[in-house]
Amino acid sequence: MTLAVQKSREQVSGTTLGTPLTLQPQRLKARLGEIPSEPGCYLMRDGEDRILYIGKAKVLRNRVRSYFQSGGGHGHSPRISLMVRQVCDIEVIVTDSEAEALALEANLIKQNQPHFNVLLKDDKKYPYLCITWSEAYPRIFITRRRRFRSPLDRFYGPYVDVGLLRRTLSLVKHVFPLRQRPLPLHRDRTCLNYDIGRCPGVCQEQITSEDYHQTLRKVAMVFQGRSDELIELLAGQMERYAERLDFEAAARVRDQLQGLDTLTADQKMSIGDSSISRDVIALAADGRVAAVQLFQMRAGRLVGRLGFTADAAAAEGQPLEPGRILQRVVEEHYSQVEPVEIPPLLLLQHPLPQQSLIEEWLSERRGRRVRLAVPQRQQKAELIELVVRNATYELERAQRGAEQQLLATEDLAQLLDLVAPPRRIEGFDISHIQGSDAVASQVVFIDGLPAKQHYRKYKIQSSSIVAGHSDDFMAMAEIMRRRFRRWSLAKAEGADLAELRRSASTALHTGGLNDWPDVVMIDGGKGQLSAVMEALRELDLHEDLVVCSLAKQREEVFVPGAKQPLESEPDQLGVSLLRRLRDEAHRFAVSFHRQQRGERMKRTRLSDIPGLGPKRVRDLLAHFRSIDAIQLASPEAIAQAPGVGPALAAQVWDYFHPEAEETPQDTAAAELEPIQPRSA
Repeated sequence: MTLAVQKSREQVSGTTLGTPLTLQPQRLKARLGEIPSEPGCYLMRDGEDRILYIGKAKVLRNRVRSYFQSGGGHGHSPRISLMVRQVCDIEVIVTDSEAEALALEANLIKQNQPHFNVLLKDDKKYPYLCITWSEAYPRIFITRRRRFRSPLDRFYGPYVDVGLLRRTLSLVKHVFPLRQRPLPLHRDRTCLNYDIGRCPGVCQEQITSEDYHQTLRKVAMVFQGRSDELIELLAGQMERYAERLDFEAAARVRDQLQGLDTLTADQKMSIGDSSISRDVIALAADGRVAAVQLFQMRAGRLVGRLGFTADAAAAEGQPLEPGRILQRVVEEHYSQVEPVEIPPLLLLQHPLPQQSLIEEWLSERRGRRVRLAVPQRQQKAELIELVVRNATYELERAQRGAEQQLLATEDLAQLLDLVAPPRRIEGFDISHIQGSDAVASQVVFIDGLPAKQHYRKYKIQSSSIVAGHSDDFMAMAEIMRRRFRRWSLAKAEGADLAELRRSASTALHTGGLNDWPDVVMIDGGKGQLSAVMEALRELDLHEDLVVCSLAKQREEVFVPGAKQPLESEPDQLGVSLLRRLRDEAHRFAVSFHRQQRGERMKRTRLSDIPGLGPKRVRDLLAHFRSIDAIQLASPEAIAQAPGVGPALAAQVWDYFHPEAEETPQDTAAAELEPIQPRSA
């Protein structure tokens, strides 16, 4: 691979290198013109020559230029907009292809850990409430995965107590008339929820889209912590209805107010403080890890508590300043929330390095002024002490967890007779039903914890494994050959595997061989282990890899060449680590198998329709997202799907509605047909 490094550090007349490029239009224009139109990676640097962000591009000039278009990056996310304001210089590394740029980007990020590439790790998977504003009749549901299907959809939260969130959503659905089902119960009429006033008749469009959006806006105020504003709004609305003698509508609003009183009393804990809304942020750190706590207070009440963990060590191994860690939390958290959820006041344990810049950014996002303060006395300082105390407890919990993982890897090293505790451990499992939809999973634990970004899924390709005939040994051997084929080829070409493993973490290593495991664990007994070792002998890697298997019944650990399992206890730390790895591999394989089986069943059902090939089946499922939605759609709606015309839409509709093929006219004609006399 050929690398060309282009780095600009010259002094430009009338400019300062420590000044952001957005404030120097002439220098920015000149720098963008110097960037080549080739594939490669770009590095954004701040005034102190620190790397803010690393990215890749097929055409470097176009990609870098896009950051500074549209009036300073207003089209970007809040996180990227904040980053662009700090860019003082741009460095580019040109590669021969986009694939090389991708590999180089991954290694550069691992090596440098840029501030805006490394996201905070939430210490729990908190639930969110999603409202799909992009739809004519939005859905409202709880999810733990933030996936934006449309820029208009919004996630509210995260919320610490999922049980309380479910009760809140249930109560909201009692207070406000909302759609109660993801899909209609009946095709041509409303259900009982409409009759009792729980649902406004969304399935049959008994309410307009605009009116339903208006109802959802009131619901969103509850989950934004703006219940007081909503209560005032509804109280004024109730009075106006009463003045117009519309007592039925006034009674409905009165019931909503009573429900909101119950809701706010149940979900909020009162703290003696003023009525202003604020967030309180503090941390506790031990030099390696920092536990950060964020308390959300709205109208003087504590409505939520969020916890984060962040690396507390800088690149040189020295501990980071507490203010810099807090600034990372502020940037990451408030770049992902709605502007209306940003409070007017943030109380911080330590001042931020760029406090004025953060204040300006938050104020611009919120549309009103946002202040950042470091309280020193009275009630605000007591709030900081409360949050610090909670952060200390979370830090102790994180320390205990890290110590437990270290002990587990050390025990596993002793069990398998390793020189050092294993850092990367891989687990493999097979899932199928009597050979049908056979798949395999590869899960990775790093330092005793799941590293899901390295998980892999495999579809078994062997023609011998089909429905009605399964062979777990053959399937596991196939996966080993596919997993370590690149390493085998490198060894056959004369490469030193030990040297490859040592150089895998360097910044410019782009050979792709940076995933060598310290331990490979197979789910199964001696039979699966023998099949795996035979495959590794074919690859000439049987002496290089450390392989073991874990049998399910007695939790016995087997290693190659030993007739008996290793002497171990099922509850010892090393075996417990292998068991967690085995269970995660099993879970991942089963979920992938169910997904493949479901897709096959969907496609099999749709493939029975004349005129529907594999591509149109995929297009229909992508358009409607489920078989049930296709079944409920009208012929006109089906015809709007990509590649489906009116004729084919009629065939699809007729397939799901066979009872409609015999029209009333045909039935009437049959009834009027004269009866032929029976012959003698």
